[in-house]
Amino acid sequence: MAIITVYTDGAARGNPGPGGFGVVLMSGSHRKEIGEGFRNTTNNRMELLAVIVALETAKGTGHKITVYSDSKYVVDSVTKGWLFGWVKKGFKGKKNVDLWKRFLLIYPTNEVKFVWVKGHANIPENERCDELAVAASKQENLPPDIGYEKIIKSEGLF
Repeated sequence: MAIITVYTDGAARGNPGPGGFGVVLMSGSHRKEIGEGFRNTTNNRMELLAVIVALETAKGTGHKITVYSDSKYVVDSVTKGWLFGWVKKGFKGKKNVDLWKRFLLIYPTNEVKFVWVKGHANIPENERCDELAVAASKQENLPPDIGYEKIIKSEGLF
């Protein structure tokens, strides 16, 4: 069992628009940074995907993971229990169902604690995640956020 500290952030230019996420994982002397961008997505999707990728990146199970995020959407959905109510109601009327279901596959495999932090408040690791997310959103030839593009296509928006 490892003790892992994670910082995450998401960004979208246009919301929806090109977006990206940034992750910083730290455990002991180990540090890993991850950033990935998509051609059309939303800020909330990138905030949630950052957490998912961070949890998926932690090898093994049973770790104590503290996730620091400036996303009230993600933090409150889990810590206030909204997500678990959405599950009981079949996610009726909720957004980002594909990502929440992916989150629910990895979340119970570790002891995960969420801490909300104020964005752009000079918290070094949160600022680094923001840099990673924004840089990822500006890359050339970004891949699709398949889950999002399926949704907007089904709604006739793409």
